[in-house]
Order: sequence, then structure tokens, then C-alpha cells
Amino acid sequence: MKSLLRSTTLLLGAATAALSAQTTKDAVVARIDETKAAFETTALKIWGFAEVGYKEKQSSALLQEQLKAAGFTVEAGVAGIPTAFTATFGRGSPVIGILGEFDALPGVSQAAVPERSPIAGQNAGHACGHHLFGAASAEAAVAVKEWMIATHQAGTIRFYGTPAEEGGSDKVYMVRAGLFNDVDVVLHWHPGDANAVTMTPSLANISGKFRFHGIASHASASPEKGRSALDGVEAMDAMVNLMREHVPQETRIHYVITRGGEAPNVVPAFAEVYYYVRHPSREQVKSIWERVTDAARGAALGTGTTVDWEITGGTYDLLPNETLGRLMHANLTRVGGVPYTADEKNFAAKINQTLLDKPQPVENANVIQPFQPVLPPSGGSTDVGDVSWVVPTVGLETATWVPGTPAHSWQAVAAGGTAIGLKGMVVAAKVIALTAVDLFTQPATIAQAKAELAKHRGPDFKYAPLLGDRPPALNYRD
Repeated sequence: MKSLLRSTTLLLGAATAALSAQTTKDAVVARIDETKAAFETTALKIWGFAEVGYKEKQSSALLQEQLKAAGFTVEAGVAGIPTAFTATFGRGSPVIGILGEFDALPGVSQAAVPERSPIAGQNAGHACGHHLFGAASAEAAVAVKEWMIATHQAGTIRFYGTPAEEGGSDKVYMVRAGLFNDVDVVLHWHPGDANAVTMTPSLANISGKFRFHGIASHASASPEKGRSALDGVEAMDAMVNLMREHVPQETRIHYVITRGGEAPNVVPAFAEVYYYVRHPSREQVKSIWERVTDAARGAALGTGTTVDWEITGGTYDLLPNETLGRLMHANLTRVGGVPYTADEKNFAAKINQTLLDKPQPVENANVIQPFQPVLPPSGGSTDVGDVSWVVPTVGLETATWVPGTPAHSWQAVAAGGTAIGLKGMVVAAKVIALTAVDLFTQPATIAQAKAELAKHRGPDFKYAPLLGDRPPALNYRD
């Protein structure tokens, strides 16, 4: 009888604890719904600022002010970067970090309408949805802080304000500066066209600018007295394009000529080309980058010019963590997707008419994709990769764009400035907050995630950033 009573008591205790946890999570979700308007306003303001990498003065300041007002201690200008910051609440372990981005992309200015309509006088736009990223992560951090106060939970919640993800590699400098050394788990998310936990490895990446120097001359009267820097760029590009046949098939190489001369009748004395090299393996990226630099040297030699180059960015591949992925997926399933109103369906139908691919059902925005622990590498790169190799890290994607919309498009900018983007942002905030709550109350899960990271890295792993010891490339968008 005593044994039966003991078992019954244990079962009742477990049931009570489960019910308490359920009630706690319901309260966190409800609180995010109550306060979401302020963070939606923040997101739309940052959407309007549309500030590119390392130039995000207004965006960074706005998020800092909001977190200070919520009771966080803010440290600005971290890692030698004026727009980078941390915002911390609590003390002691565990330390849960939440990443927040806020940089825009050049060349994709767009109004929040479903047809091509650049905003007059504005070049950049949030074609990757980072205005939503930063605001949702801040919303999650504040919700977790309020839960910690209400439940007397020990530990630390820390928001990382991370600028210049698009090629600036801010998080690499933050990792290098030791800003994640005391963190137990890092949470992040990204706007997208579906709802899923991110278990896809990204591509490692090195990016940089090659600057050719020639001799100016009259292009018609005395061309023999000139040496064209643009010829150097074009010769380099031709050699790299021939090289594509002789690199691993997973490789991605792309470039833009940022300076090509000033007038056709002047032999260009200066020209610049901006390159990205990507591959699932960072060792392959380093090897291919060396071949690209050899092409630059050869181009300069063959055109009678000189060349120098600067690595402006470098990121590791993203290392998924299945332990954390399963935990986050459970919370994503609990929160649910993004249902569209009739007006939003009409907006989506108009966006679909502008896409090259076959339209996807708008109902997909409300679907939670099944958890897949093993996936092939994606085509993108992110400086979250470096974080994921030093701290157990997990993220998700939510449907902030019309299903089928590619990132870095004007269609993504448009949807991100509407209720469609804001709804997906709130889903992300809820999932991140609930996952943080779980981690604060499940030390065994944190330990398991750390063990998984250690296994993947191997005993000989030593972090060394791909961009070396260079200072932050604060002017890479100039």
C-alpha cells in the first residue's frame, strides 16, 4: 500500500509540474500577444530606416532604447563596432543568448505593395527581413525577462545586437572578442517563406574586394600610354569563370564590379571587383580563395596593372544541434504558423504573379514543416556559423514572406513591411521565448546540447576566424 501511495504521489507531482509548466508557457505567449504592438512598431521603423551594414545607427539605437526601458543593462559599441551591442538581464548560470540582426541590403528599395515600386531617394531595403529579426528577438528577450522575474528564475538572458550580417561578419568579431565565452546556449531565427527549425548547414564563406591600379590616358588619342585597371578586373573575372569547371560542384563564386571607370574615353586608372567564395567546407573555401587570388595576380601581370585585395568577411558553416532542434520544434508546433486574412491572400496572389517559379499555396504559411535532423547544406552563408562552433546554437525560420518568395528580392521587402511579415515575426518571438524558458528549467538539455557540440567539433578543434585578425571592415559598404 505504501508503495502504491508513493507511486501515486509521484505521478500526481509530475502531473502538477507538467500543468504548471503548461500554464507558465501559456502566460509567456499571452504576454507576447499583449505587448507585440510596440515591437511591431519597432520593426516597421527599422524597415523604414533601411540602413546597410555597419551604418545602422538609428536601428541599433532604437533597439538599445527599447531594451534599456525594459530593464536590460546595455553595453554599446562592443567588439570595436559602433552599432553592435549586448543587453543583459539577470546574473549567473545558465546564460541564454538571443541573436538580433537589423541590417538592410543595398539596391532593393521597395514600398510595402505587391508590385515593383522603389521608394524615391532610398537605395536599400530589408530584403532579408532583418528588421523583423532584431525586433522579434528583442520581444522574446523581454518576455523571458518578465517570466524570470515572475518565477524568481536564476540565470541570465542576453540579447546580442548584431549588425552587418550581410557580408560584414559582425558575429565573427564578437566571437573573436570573447563575447560568447560564458554563454550556455544561443537562440536565433530568420525570416523566410515557411515555418521550420533550421537544421540545414550553411556554406562557409570568404568575401573580399580586389582593387586594380592602372595608368589613365586618353582612350582614343593615346591608348598606348595607358594601362586599364578595368582590363585587370575583366581578365580576373574571365579566369575565375573558367575556373568554375575545376572546383567542387558545391562551390559558389559570385562577384560584382563595384568600380569600372568614370568615362569611356578615359583609360580607367582604378577598378574594383567584390567577390564571394562559398563551399560547405571552410577548408575548401580557403583553398578556392587562394586560387581566386592567383587569378588576380595573373590578371594584373597580363594587363600591366597592379592589384591588392582585402578580405572583408569570412564565416564558418552553420553547425546544427539536434538536441536543441527537437526542443525548438516542439515549441514551434505549439505556437503554430501564420494564417492569412482575405486581404493578405489577395496581396499574396499579386506577389505570386511576379515570381518566376510556380506559385505555392498561400496556406503553406500556416503549415509547420516536419522536423528533419539531417539535411544537405543550403546555398546561403551566415555569421551565425561561427557562433554555432563555439556555443550550442539553434534557430528557426518563420513565414514572414509569401510562400515561394526568394530572399534578397523586392517581394521580400514588400511583404516584410506588411502584417504578413509582422505575423511571422510574432511566431518567432514566441518560439524563441518558450525555448529559452525550457532551457532555464532543463539543465540536462543544456548538458546534452554541449556534449553534442563537443562530439561534432572533435577533441582537436580550435576556433580560428576565416577573416584572421583584421579589424572590423566598418566601411565595406562604401
